[in-house]
Amino acid sequence: QVQLVESGGGLVQAGGSLRLSCAASGRTFSSYVMGWFRQAPGKEREFVAHITWSGGSTYYANSVKGRFTISRDNAKNTVYLQMNSLKPEDTAVYYCAVRRIGGGDYDYWGQGTQVTVSS
Repeated sequence: QVQLVESGGGLVQAGGSLRLSCAASGRTFSSYVMGWFRQAPGKEREFVAHITWSGGSTYYANSVKGRFTISRDNAKNTVYLQMNSLKPEDTAVYYCAVRRIGGGDYDYWGQGTQVTVSS
């Protein structure tokens, strides 16, 4: 049974930084992609970034490119999202999710962690 547990959210002032973690368990993830998504109040969930477990290839939404960095520690089965230069519009619940390499839906989701950026 796959489990994803996010942590690291909180309240930060604009311009500050946070690092989110997503601890994954339940299977070997070498053929999977881990993604970060976010959902702000009244808005649809949006993609933030993803990384492949094996090769470490990354991809970012334009809105976070240059400010956020996704990385993984395969030994710990943990994916991180380092968020710098935070803006009030980054305020959202952040979720990690996992899918197989090659496309398709994200099959498993974490419970989310709140990030609030004050102006």
